[in-house]
Amino acid sequence: MATWYKTRQTKYTAYAGAYIIVILAVLGAVNFLANRYDQSYDSTKNKQFSLSDQTIKVVKGLKQNVNFTYFGETSSFTSAKDLLDRYSALSPELHVQYVDPVKKPTIAKAAGFRSDSPVVIQAGTRSEGAKSLTEEEVTGALIRALKTGERNVCFLTGFGEKSLDDENSGNSFAYLKQLLERDNYKVRSQALKPAGAEPAKPMAIGQAAPMGNVEVPKDCTVLVAGGPSTAYPQPVSNALKTFVENGGRALIMLDNVLRIGRSEPASEQPDLSAVLAGWGVTVNKDLVLDLSGVGQIFGFGPEVPLILQYESHPIVQPLSRVPTAFPLVRSMDIKTADKASPTKLLATGDDSVAVTEIGAGGQIDPKKGKKGPLTIAAVGTYSGTPQGRFAVFGTSLWATNSLVGSRQLGNRDLFVNTVNWLSSDEDLISIRPKAPEDQQINVTPQRLNSLFWISIVIFPLGVVGLGLATWWKRR
Repeated sequence: MATWYKTRQTKYTAYAGAYIIVILAVLGAVNFLANRYDQSYDSTKNKQFSLSDQTIKVVKGLKQNVNFTYFGETSSFTSAKDLLDRYSALSPELHVQYVDPVKKPTIAKAAGFRSDSPVVIQAGTRSEGAKSLTEEEVTGALIRALKTGERNVCFLTGFGEKSLDDENSGNSFAYLKQLLERDNYKVRSQALKPAGAEPAKPMAIGQAAPMGNVEVPKDCTVLVAGGPSTAYPQPVSNALKTFVENGGRALIMLDNVLRIGRSEPASEQPDLSAVLAGWGVTVNKDLVLDLSGVGQIFGFGPEVPLILQYESHPIVQPLSRVPTAFPLVRSMDIKTADKASPTKLLATGDDSVAVTEIGAGGQIDPKKGKKGPLTIAAVGTYSGTPQGRFAVFGTSLWATNSLVGSRQLGNRDLFVNTVNWLSSDEDLISIRPKAPEDQQINVTPQRLNSLFWISIVIFPLGVVGLGLATWWKRR
Protein backbone atom coordinates (compact mmCIF):
# COMPACT_ATOMS: atom_id res chain seq x y z
CA MET A 1 0.00 0.00 0.00
CA ALA A 2 2.79 2.41 0.91
CA THR A 3 4.61 1.57 -2.31
CA TRP A 4 1.48 2.25 -4.38
CA TYR A 5 0.91 5.54 -2.55
CA LYS A 6 4.49 6.66 -3.14
CA THR A 7 4.29 5.71 -6.84
CA ARG A 8 1.04 7.63 -7.25
CA GLN A 9 2.44 10.66 -5.40
CA THR A 10 5.55 10.61 -7.55
CA LYS A 11 3.42 10.45 -10.71
CA TYR A 12 1.27 13.43 -9.64
CA THR A 13 4.36 15.37 -8.67
CA ALA A 14 5.86 14.73 -12.09
CA TYR A 15 2.63 15.78 -13.78
CA ALA A 16 2.45 18.97 -11.71
CA GLY A 17 6.09 19.77 -12.44
CA ALA A 18 5.55 19.21 -16.16
CA TYR A 19 2.48 21.44 -16.14
CA ILE A 20 4.37 24.20 -14.34
CA ILE A 21 7.24 23.99 -16.80
CA VAL A 22 4.83 24.13 -19.79
CA ILE A 23 2.96 27.10 -18.31
CA LEU A 24 6.20 28.97 -17.60
CA ALA A 25 7.43 28.23 -21.14
CA VAL A 26 4.18 29.50 -22.66
CA LEU A 27 4.24 32.64 -20.52
CA GLY A 28 7.87 33.25 -21.44
CA ALA A 29 7.14 32.83 -25.17
CA VAL A 30 4.11 35.12 -24.98
CA ASN A 31 6.14 37.74 -23.11
CA PHE A 32 8.96 37.51 -25.68
CA LEU A 33 6.60 37.86 -28.62
CA ALA A 34 4.70 40.70 -26.93
CA ASN A 35 7.92 42.66 -26.42
CA ARG A 36 9.21 41.98 -29.92
CA TYR A 37 5.94 42.44 -31.80
CA ASP A 38 4.10 45.08 -29.82
CA GLN A 39 0.60 45.27 -31.28
CA SER A 40 -2.58 46.86 -30.00
CA TYR A 41 -6.15 47.29 -31.18
CA ASP A 42 -7.94 50.61 -30.90
CA SER A 43 -11.67 50.07 -30.40
CA THR A 44 -12.53 53.74 -29.81
CA LYS A 45 -14.95 55.34 -32.25
CA ASN A 46 -12.58 58.12 -33.38
CA LYS A 47 -9.40 55.97 -33.14
CA GLN A 48 -7.93 58.32 -30.57
CA PHE A 49 -5.30 55.76 -29.55
CA SER A 50 -4.13 55.07 -33.12
CA LEU A 51 -1.52 57.06 -35.00
CA SER A 52 -2.67 58.76 -38.19
CA ASP A 53 -1.68 57.77 -41.71
CA GLN A 54 0.61 60.78 -41.96
CA THR A 55 2.49 59.91 -38.77
CA ILE A 56 2.94 56.29 -39.85
CA LYS A 57 4.12 57.35 -43.31
CA VAL A 58 6.63 59.90 -42.01
CA VAL A 59 8.08 57.72 -39.23
CA LYS A 60 8.35 54.56 -41.33
CA GLY A 61 10.10 56.58 -44.03
CA LEU A 62 12.88 57.81 -41.72
CA LYS A 63 16.36 57.42 -43.21
CA GLN A 64 18.28 58.99 -40.33
CA ASN A 65 18.34 58.78 -36.56
CA VAL A 66 15.74 60.94 -34.85
CA ASN A 67 15.64 61.52 -31.11
CA PHE A 68 12.54 62.42 -29.11
CA THR A 69 13.12 63.80 -25.62
CA TYR A 70 10.16 64.22 -23.32
CA PHE A 71 10.61 66.65 -20.42
CA GLY A 72 8.33 66.45 -17.42
CA GLU A 73 7.93 65.18 -13.89
CA THR A 74 8.73 61.52 -13.38
CA SER A 75 5.07 60.87 -12.51
CA SER A 76 4.05 62.04 -16.01
CA PHE A 77 6.31 59.59 -17.87
CA THR A 78 3.63 56.91 -18.05
CA SER A 79 1.13 59.10 -19.91
CA ALA A 80 3.89 60.31 -22.26
CA LYS A 81 4.89 56.72 -23.03
CA ASP A 82 1.33 55.98 -24.14
CA LEU A 83 1.91 58.25 -27.14
CA LEU A 84 5.65 58.42 -27.79
CA ASP A 85 6.33 54.69 -27.52
CA ARG A 86 3.90 54.22 -30.40
CA TYR A 87 6.22 56.38 -32.50
CA SER A 88 9.36 54.46 -31.57
CA ALA A 89 7.62 51.14 -32.34
CA LEU A 90 7.25 52.20 -35.99
CA SER A 91 10.94 52.62 -36.83
CA PRO A 92 14.33 51.56 -35.44
CA GLU A 93 15.59 55.00 -36.47
CA LEU A 94 13.45 56.75 -33.85
CA HIS A 95 14.57 56.82 -30.22
CA VAL A 96 12.73 58.23 -27.21
CA GLN A 97 14.07 59.24 -23.82
CA TYR A 98 12.30 60.68 -20.80
CA VAL A 99 13.96 63.35 -18.68
CA ASP A 100 12.89 65.13 -15.51
CA PRO A 101 14.33 68.65 -16.02
CA VAL A 102 14.38 69.30 -12.28
CA LYS A 103 16.43 66.20 -11.50
CA LYS A 104 18.60 66.43 -14.63
CA PRO A 105 18.92 70.16 -15.46
CA THR A 106 22.17 69.71 -17.38
CA ILE A 107 20.62 67.32 -19.90
CA ALA A 108 17.55 69.56 -20.23
CA LYS A 109 19.68 72.63 -20.93
CA ALA A 110 21.85 70.81 -23.46
CA ALA A 111 18.74 69.57 -25.32
CA GLY A 112 17.27 73.05 -25.56
CA PHE A 113 14.33 72.37 -23.27
CA ARG A 114 11.77 75.15 -22.88
CA SER A 115 8.74 75.11 -20.62
CA ASP A 116 6.38 75.65 -23.58
CA SER A 117 7.71 72.59 -25.48
CA PRO A 118 7.48 69.34 -23.49
CA VAL A 119 8.81 67.28 -26.42
CA VAL A 120 12.03 68.21 -28.23
CA ILE A 121 12.74 66.47 -31.53
CA GLN A 122 16.24 66.36 -32.96
CA ALA A 123 17.05 65.22 -36.50
CA GLY A 124 20.68 65.76 -37.38
CA THR A 125 21.54 69.35 -36.54
CA ARG A 126 17.91 70.51 -36.57
CA SER A 127 15.83 70.70 -33.43
CA GLU A 128 12.11 71.43 -33.08
CA GLY A 129 9.78 71.57 -30.10
CA ALA A 130 6.20 70.28 -29.82
CA LYS A 131 4.05 72.69 -27.82
CA SER A 132 1.91 69.93 -26.32
CA LEU A 133 1.87 66.17 -25.91
CA THR A 134 -0.51 65.50 -28.80
CA GLU A 135 0.02 63.64 -32.04
CA GLU A 136 -0.89 66.75 -34.02
CA GLU A 137 1.89 68.78 -32.37
CA VAL A 138 4.49 66.00 -32.21
CA THR A 139 4.11 64.98 -35.86
CA GLY A 140 4.16 68.62 -36.94
CA ALA A 141 7.41 69.17 -35.06
CA LEU A 142 8.89 66.01 -36.57
CA ILE A 143 8.08 67.19 -40.10
CA ARG A 144 9.56 70.62 -39.40
CA ALA A 145 12.75 68.97 -38.15
CA LEU A 146 13.03 66.75 -41.23
CA LYS A 147 12.10 69.23 -43.94
CA THR A 148 15.00 71.49 -44.85
CA GLY A 149 14.98 74.39 -47.27
CA GLU A 150 12.50 77.24 -47.52
CA ARG A 151 9.09 76.50 -49.02
CA ASN A 152 6.75 79.45 -49.39
CA VAL A 153 3.03 79.28 -50.12
CA CYS A 154 1.96 82.69 -51.44
CA PHE A 155 -1.75 83.59 -51.37
CA LEU A 156 -2.45 86.14 -54.05
CA THR A 157 -4.12 89.30 -52.75
CA GLY A 158 -5.54 92.49 -54.20
CA PHE A 159 -8.61 91.23 -56.05
CA GLY A 160 -11.03 90.20 -53.32
CA GLU A 161 -9.43 86.88 -52.44
CA LYS A 162 -10.25 85.39 -49.07
CA SER A 163 -8.28 86.50 -46.03
CA LEU A 164 -5.51 84.54 -44.36
CA ASP A 165 -5.81 86.28 -41.01
CA ASP A 166 -9.46 86.31 -39.92
CA GLU A 167 -9.60 83.30 -37.59
CA ASN A 168 -13.11 84.14 -36.40
CA SER A 169 -14.66 84.09 -39.85
CA GLY A 170 -15.92 80.87 -41.39
CA ASN A 171 -15.22 82.35 -44.83
CA SER A 172 -11.46 82.89 -44.50
CA PHE A 173 -8.34 80.77 -45.09
CA ALA A 174 -6.89 81.27 -41.60
CA TYR A 175 -7.05 77.58 -40.71
CA LEU A 176 -5.27 76.67 -43.94
CA LYS A 177 -2.37 78.83 -42.83
CA GLN A 178 -2.07 76.89 -39.57
CA LEU A 179 -2.19 73.54 -41.37
CA LEU A 180 0.50 74.50 -43.86
CA GLU A 181 2.79 75.88 -41.19
CA ARG A 182 2.64 72.52 -39.37
CA ASP A 183 4.10 70.97 -42.52
CA ASN A 184 6.93 73.54 -42.35
CA TYR A 185 5.64 75.80 -45.12
CA LYS A 186 5.94 79.54 -44.74
CA VAL A 187 2.65 81.22 -45.63
CA ARG A 188 2.10 84.83 -46.63
CA SER A 189 -0.24 87.11 -48.57
CA GLN A 190 1.34 88.22 -51.83
CA ALA A 191 0.59 91.13 -54.15
CA LEU A 192 2.19 90.77 -57.56
CA LYS A 193 4.99 93.23 -58.19
CA PRO A 194 5.98 95.12 -61.33
CA ALA A 195 8.55 93.14 -63.28
CA GLY A 196 12.06 93.88 -62.05
CA ALA A 197 10.87 96.06 -59.13
CA GLU A 198 10.28 95.71 -55.41
CA PRO A 199 6.99 94.13 -54.26
CA ALA A 200 4.01 96.42 -54.75
CA LYS A 201 1.67 97.38 -51.94
CA PRO A 202 -1.57 95.33 -51.73
CA MET A 203 -4.33 96.72 -53.92
CA ALA A 204 -7.81 97.44 -52.63
CA ILE A 205 -10.76 95.41 -53.86
CA GLY A 206 -11.78 96.66 -57.26
CA GLN A 207 -8.62 98.70 -57.77
CA ALA A 208 -7.03 98.27 -61.15
CA ALA A 209 -3.70 96.52 -61.37
CA PRO A 210 -0.67 98.72 -62.03
CA MET A 211 0.14 99.34 -65.67
CA GLY A 212 2.84 97.29 -67.27
CA ASN A 213 4.00 93.75 -66.67
CA VAL A 214 3.92 92.12 -63.23
CA GLU A 215 5.54 88.93 -62.02
CA VAL A 216 5.26 86.32 -59.29
CA PRO A 217 8.18 86.52 -56.80
CA LYS A 218 10.72 83.79 -57.50
CA ASP A 219 10.70 82.57 -53.88
CA CYS A 220 7.04 81.47 -54.10
CA THR A 221 7.04 77.68 -54.13
CA VAL A 222 3.25 77.54 -54.63
CA LEU A 223 1.00 80.44 -55.64
CA VAL A 224 -2.66 80.27 -54.53
CA ALA A 225 -5.38 82.27 -56.28
CA GLY A 226 -8.13 81.78 -53.71
CA GLY A 227 -11.53 82.86 -54.98
CA PRO A 228 -10.98 86.35 -56.45
CA SER A 229 -14.20 88.35 -56.48
CA THR A 230 -12.97 90.76 -59.16
CA ALA A 231 -11.39 89.90 -62.48
CA TYR A 232 -7.64 89.58 -62.80
CA PRO A 233 -6.33 92.06 -65.36
CA GLN A 234 -4.36 90.69 -68.27
CA PRO A 235 -0.93 91.46 -66.70
CA VAL A 236 -1.85 89.38 -63.63
CA SER A 237 -3.16 86.48 -65.72
CA ASN A 238 -0.04 86.63 -67.88
CA ALA A 239 2.11 86.54 -64.72
CA LEU A 240 0.34 83.37 -63.59
CA LYS A 241 0.84 81.85 -67.03
CA THR A 242 4.54 82.69 -67.13
CA PHE A 243 5.05 81.45 -63.57
CA VAL A 244 3.63 77.96 -64.26
CA GLU A 245 5.13 77.59 -67.73
CA ASN A 246 8.57 78.42 -66.31
CA GLY A 247 8.30 75.65 -63.71
CA GLY A 248 6.16 77.29 -61.02
CA ARG A 249 3.28 75.69 -59.15
CA ALA A 250 -0.20 77.26 -58.85
CA LEU A 251 -3.51 76.43 -57.15
CA ILE A 252 -6.42 78.29 -58.72
CA MET A 253 -9.91 78.32 -57.16
CA LEU A 254 -12.63 80.15 -59.08
CA ASP A 255 -16.00 80.88 -57.48
CA ASN A 256 -19.40 80.77 -59.15
CA VAL A 257 -20.34 83.58 -61.54
CA LEU A 258 -24.09 82.85 -61.46
CA ARG A 259 -26.28 85.00 -59.21
CA ILE A 260 -27.49 82.70 -56.45
CA GLY A 261 -29.99 84.30 -54.11
CA ARG A 262 -29.01 87.76 -52.88
CA SER A 263 -25.26 87.17 -52.81
CA GLU A 264 -23.11 88.93 -55.37
CA PRO A 265 -21.52 86.50 -57.82
CA ALA A 266 -17.81 86.51 -58.51
CA SER A 267 -16.67 88.40 -61.59
CA GLU A 268 -15.95 86.43 -64.72
CA GLN A 269 -12.29 85.92 -65.49
CA PRO A 270 -11.87 86.29 -69.27
CA ASP A 271 -8.07 86.62 -69.23
CA LEU A 272 -7.44 83.90 -66.65
CA SER A 273 -9.98 81.62 -68.37
CA ALA A 274 -8.00 81.99 -71.58
CA VAL A 275 -4.83 80.94 -69.75
CA LEU A 276 -6.57 77.88 -68.29
CA ALA A 277 -8.02 76.97 -71.68
CA GLY A 278 -4.46 76.99 -73.03
CA TRP A 279 -3.67 74.38 -70.38
CA GLY A 280 -6.67 72.26 -71.40
CA VAL A 281 -9.07 73.32 -68.62
CA THR A 282 -12.36 75.11 -69.32
CA VAL A 283 -14.29 76.23 -66.23
CA ASN A 284 -18.00 76.41 -67.07
CA LYS A 285 -20.55 79.07 -66.06
CA ASP A 286 -22.90 76.74 -64.22
CA LEU A 287 -23.88 75.40 -60.79
CA VAL A 288 -23.44 71.72 -59.94
CA LEU A 289 -26.25 70.10 -57.92
CA ASP A 290 -26.07 66.76 -56.14
CA LEU A 291 -29.52 65.12 -56.34
CA SER A 292 -28.52 61.87 -54.61
CA GLY A 293 -29.50 63.17 -51.17
CA VAL A 294 -26.31 61.82 -49.57
CA GLY A 295 -25.34 65.30 -48.41
CA GLN A 296 -28.35 65.37 -46.06
CA ILE A 297 -26.37 63.13 -43.71
CA PHE A 298 -24.14 66.16 -43.04
CA GLY A 299 -26.94 68.71 -43.26
CA PHE A 300 -26.09 69.79 -46.83
CA GLY A 301 -28.54 70.58 -49.59
CA PRO A 302 -28.12 69.71 -53.28
CA GLU A 303 -26.03 72.87 -53.86
CA VAL A 304 -23.19 71.26 -51.83
CA PRO A 305 -22.06 68.16 -53.75
CA LEU A 306 -20.46 65.51 -51.56
CA ILE A 307 -17.62 63.45 -53.03
CA LEU A 308 -17.26 59.88 -51.77
CA GLN A 309 -15.41 58.19 -54.65
CA TYR A 310 -12.09 59.44 -55.96
CA GLU A 311 -9.80 59.10 -58.94
CA SER A 312 -6.40 57.34 -58.84
CA HIS A 313 -4.33 60.51 -58.44
CA PRO A 314 -1.84 60.54 -55.49
CA ILE A 315 -3.58 63.61 -54.00
CA VAL A 316 -6.83 61.74 -53.32
CA GLN A 317 -5.65 58.16 -52.85
CA PRO A 318 -5.59 58.48 -49.02
CA LEU A 319 -9.18 59.79 -49.04
CA SER A 320 -10.82 56.52 -50.12
CA ARG A 321 -13.29 56.48 -47.20
CA VAL A 322 -13.37 60.18 -46.34
CA PRO A 323 -16.06 62.51 -47.76
CA THR A 324 -15.31 66.01 -49.06
CA ALA A 325 -17.84 68.81 -49.72
CA PHE A 326 -17.89 71.57 -52.36
CA PRO A 327 -20.45 74.38 -51.96
CA LEU A 328 -21.68 76.24 -55.05
CA VAL A 329 -19.15 74.53 -57.29
CA ARG A 330 -18.75 74.93 -61.05
CA SER A 331 -18.08 72.11 -63.48
CA MET A 332 -15.18 72.04 -65.91
CA ASP A 333 -14.11 70.28 -69.07
CA ILE A 334 -10.58 69.05 -69.66
CA LYS A 335 -8.65 68.03 -72.74
CA THR A 336 -5.03 67.52 -73.68
CA ALA A 337 -3.32 70.77 -74.67
CA ASP A 338 -0.11 71.56 -76.52
CA LYS A 339 2.37 71.24 -73.63
CA ALA A 340 -0.06 70.75 -70.76
CA SER A 341 -1.46 67.43 -69.55
CA PRO A 342 -4.53 68.00 -67.36
CA THR A 343 -6.30 65.16 -65.60
CA LYS A 344 -9.53 64.83 -63.63
CA LEU A 345 -9.09 65.02 -59.85
CA LEU A 346 -12.67 65.15 -58.54
CA ALA A 347 -15.99 64.26 -60.17
CA THR A 348 -19.56 64.06 -58.97
CA GLY A 349 -21.72 60.95 -59.31
CA ASP A 350 -24.43 60.02 -61.79
CA ASP A 351 -27.11 61.72 -59.66
CA SER A 352 -25.79 65.21 -60.34
CA VAL A 353 -26.62 67.95 -62.82
CA ALA A 354 -25.08 71.26 -63.88
CA VAL A 355 -27.59 74.07 -64.41
CA THR A 356 -26.91 77.38 -66.12
CA GLU A 357 -30.10 79.22 -65.14
CA ILE A 358 -31.34 80.17 -61.67
CA GLY A 359 -34.64 81.96 -61.19
CA ALA A 360 -35.03 85.22 -59.25
CA GLY A 361 -36.30 83.33 -56.21
CA GLY A 362 -33.64 80.64 -56.53
CA GLN A 363 -35.81 78.31 -58.59
CA ILE A 364 -33.89 75.64 -60.47
CA ASP A 365 -35.14 73.15 -63.01
CA PRO A 366 -32.86 70.09 -62.77
CA LYS A 367 -34.38 68.67 -65.95
CA LYS A 368 -32.69 71.41 -67.96
CA GLY A 369 -29.26 70.65 -66.54
CA LYS A 370 -26.33 68.69 -67.90
CA LYS A 371 -26.27 65.20 -66.41
CA GLY A 372 -23.38 63.91 -64.31
CA PRO A 373 -20.75 62.70 -63.70
CA LEU A 374 -19.22 66.17 -63.76
CA THR A 375 -15.61 67.19 -63.23
CA ILE A 376 -15.25 69.83 -60.50
CA ALA A 377 -11.45 69.82 -59.99
CA ALA A 378 -8.48 69.09 -62.23
CA VAL A 379 -4.71 68.96 -61.89
CA GLY A 380 -2.05 68.98 -64.54
CA THR A 381 1.56 69.45 -65.54
CA TYR A 382 3.19 71.75 -68.07
CA SER A 383 6.15 70.39 -70.02
CA GLY A 384 9.24 72.42 -69.38
CA THR A 385 12.54 72.50 -67.53
CA PRO A 386 11.66 72.45 -64.71
CA GLN A 387 8.14 71.03 -65.02
CA GLY A 388 5.25 73.28 -64.00
CA ARG A 389 2.24 72.04 -62.08
CA PHE A 390 -1.26 73.45 -61.60
CA ALA A 391 -4.52 72.59 -59.87
CA VAL A 392 -7.93 74.11 -60.65
CA PHE A 393 -11.06 73.92 -58.46
CA GLY A 394 -14.54 75.17 -59.36
CA THR A 395 -15.02 76.87 -55.97
CA SER A 396 -12.94 78.29 -53.13
CA LEU A 397 -15.61 77.76 -50.46
CA TRP A 398 -14.50 74.16 -49.86
CA ALA A 399 -11.21 75.45 -48.39
CA THR A 400 -12.65 77.99 -45.93
CA ASN A 401 -12.54 77.65 -42.14
CA SER A 402 -16.12 76.38 -41.86
CA LEU A 403 -15.42 73.24 -43.92
CA VAL A 404 -11.70 72.72 -43.43
CA GLY A 405 -12.27 72.68 -39.67
CA SER A 406 -14.95 69.97 -39.87
CA ARG A 407 -14.04 66.66 -38.19
CA GLN A 408 -16.39 64.68 -40.43
CA LEU A 409 -14.97 65.93 -43.75
CA GLY A 410 -11.62 65.45 -45.46
CA ASN A 411 -11.41 68.95 -46.94
CA ARG A 412 -8.35 69.88 -44.90
CA ASP A 413 -6.43 66.80 -46.02
CA LEU A 414 -7.44 67.40 -49.63
CA PHE A 415 -6.14 70.98 -49.53
CA VAL A 416 -2.81 70.22 -47.88
CA ASN A 417 -2.32 67.13 -50.07
CA THR A 418 -2.85 69.35 -53.12
CA VAL A 419 -0.19 71.79 -51.91
CA ASN A 420 2.11 68.84 -51.10
CA TRP A 421 1.73 67.54 -54.65
CA LEU A 422 2.24 70.95 -56.21
CA SER A 423 5.43 71.51 -54.19
CA SER A 424 6.69 67.98 -55.01
CA ASP A 425 6.39 66.92 -51.35
CA GLU A 426 4.52 63.73 -52.20
CA ASP A 427 5.96 62.04 -49.12
CA LEU A 428 3.63 64.21 -46.99
CA ILE A 429 0.44 63.28 -48.83
CA SER A 430 -1.76 61.43 -46.33
CA ILE A 431 -4.48 61.75 -43.69
CA ARG A 432 -3.30 64.06 -40.93
CA PRO A 433 -3.69 63.66 -37.17
CA LYS A 434 -6.77 65.35 -35.76
CA ALA A 435 -7.00 67.30 -32.56
CA PRO A 436 -8.32 65.23 -29.63
CA GLU A 437 -12.10 65.09 -29.72
CA ASP A 438 -14.04 66.11 -26.63
CA GLN A 439 -16.69 63.40 -26.27
CA GLN A 440 -19.25 64.02 -23.58
CA ILE A 441 -21.75 61.57 -22.10
CA ASN A 442 -25.23 62.99 -21.70
CA VAL A 443 -27.11 61.14 -18.96
CA THR A 444 -30.80 61.91 -18.55
CA PRO A 445 -32.50 61.53 -15.13
CA GLN A 446 -34.25 58.39 -16.40
CA ARG A 447 -30.95 56.82 -17.50
CA LEU A 448 -29.29 57.83 -14.24
CA ASN A 449 -32.10 56.10 -12.33
CA SER A 450 -31.72 52.95 -14.45
CA LEU A 451 -27.96 53.01 -13.92
CA PHE A 452 -28.51 53.20 -10.14
CA TRP A 453 -30.85 50.18 -10.04
CA ILE A 454 -28.63 48.06 -12.33
CA SER A 455 -25.27 48.81 -10.68
CA ILE A 456 -26.30 49.29 -7.02
CA VAL A 457 -29.28 46.94 -6.63
CA ILE A 458 -29.85 44.38 -9.39
CA PHE A 459 -26.26 43.35 -10.12
CA PRO A 460 -25.17 42.91 -6.43
CA LEU A 461 -28.38 41.02 -5.60
CA GLY A 462 -27.80 38.80 -8.62
CA VAL A 463 -24.32 37.90 -7.37
CA VAL A 464 -25.71 37.12 -3.89
CA GLY A 465 -28.53 35.04 -5.39
CA LEU A 466 -26.08 33.07 -7.53
CA GLY A 467 -23.96 32.36 -4.45
CA LEU A 468 -26.98 31.16 -2.44
CA ALA A 469 -28.10 28.93 -5.31
CA THR A 470 -24.66 27.35 -5.51
CA TRP A 471 -24.57 26.77 -1.74
CA TRP A 472 -28.03 25.22 -1.75
CA LYS A 473 -27.08 22.87 -4.57
CA ARG A 474 -23.89 21.66 -2.84
CA ARG A 475 -25.17 21.43 0.76
